[in-house]
Amino acid sequence: MDDKNDRRMNPEKRRLLLEIAAREFASSGYERTSLNRIIRECRMSKSSFYYYVESKESLFDLVVEELSKELLGVLDIPEPKQFAANFWTNTADIFERLTALALERPLFADLGRLFHLPGAPTSPGSAAGSALLATRAWLDGVLAEGVTTGAVRDDLPLSLLREATVAVLTVFDDWTLRHRDDLDDTAAAALVRGQLAALRGLLAPGPTERS
Repeated sequence: MDDKNDRRMNPEKRRLLLEIAAREFASSGYERTSLNRIIRECRMSKSSFYYYVESKESLFDLVVEELSKELLGVLDIPEPKQFAANFWTNTADIFERLTALALERPLFADLGRLFHLPGAPTSPGSAAGSALLATRAWLDGVLAEGVTTGAVRDDLPLSLLREATVAVLTVFDDWTLRHRDDLDDTAAAALVRGQLAALRGLLAPGPTERS
């Protein structure tokens, strides 16, 4: 979306567009998302819509970029060194907050689904691709600091630990987002404990390493 045109959009209309588009992408998938349906729900004319949005891909990028910024503002995630100072406490805290946000604010749950959609633009130059690269760079830093503090095992390559961590988080994240309507507070708390236990089993030093 062109910055100049972006500034001209009415803030209320812009927010409505973001929310409706996020819901449409999350529920229909990237390929089956209908721009015509989004236009109708936003009560915009096609000429007005395409004045602000060039394509489905540019709309997807806008949704991911804006909602990711909003989510990061709510989470206020520490830098790697600060995070690793209380590695497992901070890990549990992030899991709890993300799970609560997914249940309490459907818009953030919709955002989470966007990173798992087949066919969605996730190349390095896209909003989703940039967000994933930034997340993995942060994770690399956290794991390296975790090794330094003794919270993370040091017998395996960091790149392997990062890829395994991403795989575990992706499985839990995808399952949670697909079943969020079936989760009550008890089930959500159990999910957080299970995710934390899975990561501890993967990352925490074994008895020999601790001694």
